[in-house]
Amino acid sequence: MALKLVTALAGGVGAARFLEGLIRVVKDEEISVIVNTGDDIELYGLQISPDVDIVIYTLAGIVDDEKGWGIKGDTFHCLEALQRYGYDTWFMLGDRDLATHIHRTHLLKKGFRLSEVIDKERIALGVKARIIPMTNDKVETIMVTDKGDIHFQEYLIKRKTQDEVLKVIFKGIEKAKPAPGVIDSIMKAKGITICPSNPIVSIGTILSVPGIRDSLRETKAKIVGISPLIAGAPVKGPADKLMSSLAMQLQIEKEEVSAYGVAKLYRDFLDAFIIDNLDANLKEKIEALGIKVIITDTIMKGLKEKMELAKVALKAIGV
Repeated sequence: MALKLVTALAGGVGAARFLEGLIRVVKDEEISVIVNTGDDIELYGLQISPDVDIVIYTLAGIVDDEKGWGIKGDTFHCLEALQRYGYDTWFMLGDRDLATHIHRTHLLKKGFRLSEVIDKERIALGVKARIIPMTNDKVETIMVTDKGDIHFQEYLIKRKTQDEVLKVIFKGIEKAKPAPGVIDSIMKAKGITICPSNPIVSIGTILSVPGIRDSLRETKAKIVGISPLIAGAPVKGPADKLMSSLAMQLQIEKEEVSAYGVAKLYRDFLDAFIIDNLDANLKEKIEALGIKVIITDTIMKGLKEKMELAKVALKAIGV
């Protein structure tokens, strides 16, 4: 594999927005993105990879910016027809979006590996950055709740995070192997960024694939993380809620549901951590973990802010 300048670990919307800025300050051919696939789910006989698609659609310039997912201008005629047949259409899939899932499922059934399928997808949509799934093996993020065990997508979208989460299980993670290119991307990069994604069900899933966390500890590349929490709350998603519910499992205190708590989860491999201006009071506490702290505006309102955050991250890793 050719040496890449920057490798990013990415989840969904927050990561995609950051990467949108990154490809404008670094040549996209110089970027490798390792994406969470624990959120993947099978619906209507189709293999859905939500985080992968959000990243690719965003970098291809076709994402629906208002929703943060799907393809802009998409229609939902297929789902409307499925409803008439009695299907529970809680997971919104646009008509053009469905073409991606049909294509992916068709190739997987023909024997292609997920990493090969994703490579074909990003090339077809004109994305030059390399997009790599964390693994080609099946891993499912299961939420153990007070109502029973449910898939993460059902918890997030169908149940709207209303259930109390007692534990998170990454089903199949023990047997999963990093996809081809994952370890090389970590070991050979000049710098690595941990995108502002959910530290439990996005980045945490990637880190749980055997061999990935060890590689982050061993690489000579500088590693910078970006906090997904600002003043103790995420811009989008249930990161704070999950961190609070799972404090014991994560070995953090409930009062550490903050940028500090996220830094603590990554303390064994981070060189630097970017936090928002609103969290400046946490600087000394985080630096006591042995991590350099950089304070800036991390709210990505528009392209300018995305690019500025990317520049701060690149400076932190010496690129």
